[in-house]
Amino acid sequence: MNPKHLKTYLSIFVVLVFSMSMFAQIDSKKKTVLIQAEENENDSLDASPTIPSKPLFSGDLGGLGTPKETPSLKMPKKEFSMFEQEEFGNPGELYVDRLKKHENSIKQSEGLGTKGSKVDVFFGNHRTKSKHVRVLYRDYGLEDGDLVRVSVNDEIIEYRVSLTNSFKGFKIELKEGINVIEFLAINEGYALPNTAHFRIVDDNNNLVASDLWALSVNVKGTVHVIKE
Repeated sequence: MNPKHLKTYLSIFVVLVFSMSMFAQIDSKKKTVLIQAEENENDSLDASPTIPSKPLFSGDLGGLGTPKETPSLKMPKKEFSMFEQEEFGNPGELYVDRLKKHENSIKQSEGLGTKGSKVDVFFGNHRTKSKHVRVLYRDYGLEDGDLVRVSVNDEIIEYRVSLTNSFKGFKIELKEGINVIEFLAINEGYALPNTAHFRIVDDNNNLVASDLWALSVNVKGTVHVIKE
């Protein structure tokens, strides 16, 4: 082979080798470079409680220092109450107990209690020339549900009547002689005993008889009106 041709071939070979080396370097630069990730504490899923950060400033800043921790407040074991501390088997007993106390206070303030008569009471004989009379009655104390039965000459006129603070009653025709009017205490209400004020007036509204009673249960108060 001609020496000149050989030199030319060698030159071309060197150029090709150099070119291939350059392309290899460029291609290697295009490959993705993997960077190992560093573990970040803020990204952790740790469920441990967060520690509050310290204040930026400490010490006294014109009277505004680091806030102090609020001391824990211990609640009292028992709540304050105006009532006596009592224990009951059920709430209903508390209600009944207070109701009894209230009832007793009413009895004391009204002068009531065990003063009701245990025997029948007679309110006397009263005379009139009137043909008719009106029999009136009312509760002179508390309207506490007192009940009475009223009869005239053994005939029941009011079988079960509730006493109020206002007078109520009925008109009757008198027979010649003695007319027996009876008031029977059916109960004593919640403020013992059964208390009432009765009045008997004639046709001209003149007072024939008037009195008060305080009776126990099943005790009678009787008044006689004699027609002349």
